[in-house]
Amino acid sequence: MKERPTLLVLGTGFAGFSLLRTIDPELYRVVVISPRNHFIFTPLLPSTTVGTIEFRSIIEPIRSARRQLEFYQAFATTIDPQSKTVTCRSALDETPFNLSYDLLVIAIGAENNTYGVPGVREHAHFLKEVGDARRIRQRIIECFERASHPSLSEDEQRRLLHFVVVGGGPTGVEFAAELHDFLMEDLRKAYPKLVPSVRITLLEATKQILNTFDEELSRYTMKLFQRQRIEVRTGSPVVKVEPTTIHLADGSQIPYGLVVWSTGVGPTELVRSLPLEKDESSRLVTDEYFQVKGAEGIYALGDCATIRGKSLPATAQVAQQEGAYLGKSLNHRARGKKLKPFKYRHYGMLAYVGSGKALADLTAFKGKGFLTWLFWRSAYLTRLVSWKNKILVVFDWFKTLVFGRDISRF
Repeated sequence: MKERPTLLVLGTGFAGFSLLRTIDPELYRVVVISPRNHFIFTPLLPSTTVGTIEFRSIIEPIRSARRQLEFYQAFATTIDPQSKTVTCRSALDETPFNLSYDLLVIAIGAENNTYGVPGVREHAHFLKEVGDARRIRQRIIECFERASHPSLSEDEQRRLLHFVVVGGGPTGVEFAAELHDFLMEDLRKAYPKLVPSVRITLLEATKQILNTFDEELSRYTMKLFQRQRIEVRTGSPVVKVEPTTIHLADGSQIPYGLVVWSTGVGPTELVRSLPLEKDESSRLVTDEYFQVKGAEGIYALGDCATIRGKSLPATAQVAQQEGAYLGKSLNHRARGKKLKPFKYRHYGMLAYVGSGKALADLTAFKGKGFLTWLFWRSAYLTRLVSWKNKILVVFDWFKTLVFGRDISRF
């Protein structure tokens, strides 16, 4: 048999993972580089921050995604298109090594965008990885335990119990909703004396939260949050984050115990360093087949790339469709079949807003409330990859309903 060409895939997000599940290992020697050895179903990540769902219920090991797969847990640091090599650094012990390729797929996603606001990386929590969710979960319980200390002043107690979410997109809204449920269903039983001092504040720099959703659904969420005593402050950009205080552009200051930063994403250091064509947001520009212009044999997709002349949102469903398309396209290429350009199909958007209510902004209908929440759960359940995780998530939901969420800190 003719030796298989080496397909080197950078990244294990929705784009990279969908490609791996679609590519034919009989046609390519598939090598994967990523600092994490698992795929995360990020739409359910906010649920893990409060224990509604456990961490391992939403992750899939990369090594079991496809047979005949070579995986290295490492960071890609530089790419040399001339020699077709990628320089890597081990994520475990920082050992450097090089890998050669015949075809390269860049699907490394994007990193949290701080917009240059001082103190964000030092003092705020992000919500992008399982490790982020675990740290948030630990911090929430820590704030309550510290606030229950008898020697604490009332002002310090109120500060510790003030939870601030920066960013009114789906992730920020869903985290605020999950935190509200955690407070009302579990924490008030364990810390009854502290509940009156708890505050949840959502800060949004623009005039509207969930600005990618239908305007009526956004207004519904605002009214629901008001009933849930979640304070929403629109038109409130953050200019500085200190260890215990957030500074806003209007000069006001907000003391906090926990701040979660969810304001969007920006390019990674590797993408910024590549001498390839990029758009105004520093994303790699590709054609409708995801080939990077001026770099033969290099493909880019997901949040780190954009198709010339098209503006697609940086969402999981876009990345998933792109990865599945490129996997099939590379299979067709190896078999000498004609390729068709990528066409995105929009299925709509879903978001959980707390108290057993959700939003559905679909092409066919706009839904909100309890029945939409049931649809939200069933839709995400069907999108989970393995039967193992589907069973685990159902079990987690049932366990939370019957026994409540765990409030241990360890």
